[in-house]
Amino acid sequence: MALDFLSSLFKKKKPEKKEIEEETVELAEELEERVEKREEEELLNQLMERVNEIENDIPRIKIGIDTLKKQIQELREEIERLDKTIKDVMMLYEVISQEINPFKEQMARENPLSQEVQELRNEIENLKLEIAQIKNDLKVLAGYGVDLDSIIYEVLAEV
Repeated sequence: MALDFLSSLFKKKKPEKKEIEEETVELAEELEERVEKREEEELLNQLMERVNEIENDIPRIKIGIDTLKKQIQELREEIERLDKTIKDVMMLYEVISQEINPFKEQMARENPLSQEVQELRNEIENLKLEIAQIKNDLKVLAGYGVDLDSIIYEVLAEV
């Protein structure tokens, strides 16, 4: 009997099955919480890295957009210059085709633009003749010792 008593003191009590299950459940829950925290931390770290990458890309994107805007503006200006050049070439083509075209008399009656061009040509020729006359008159006056500066100032004052 004494031996039984002593052996009972030194024998370890085996935990009950319920206690083991409860401890296992608690450990499993604790492990799940740790795993969830790690996953959340990893996800948060990945998000922070991505945000940093985006923040670093923003200035480069802004520079790229500014460059594209400048290039678009340059293209607009070039297109406007080309448009003007094409219009000038078309006018020149019409003038030349009117001169070479054997039917220009008929077309002149039909096309008011060619009539205006012809009138402008006549006016230019008249102006050239007047300028030549003025040059000759100035040479003659300068030969007689007339003060041309005072005459020019008077004419400019009248205009």
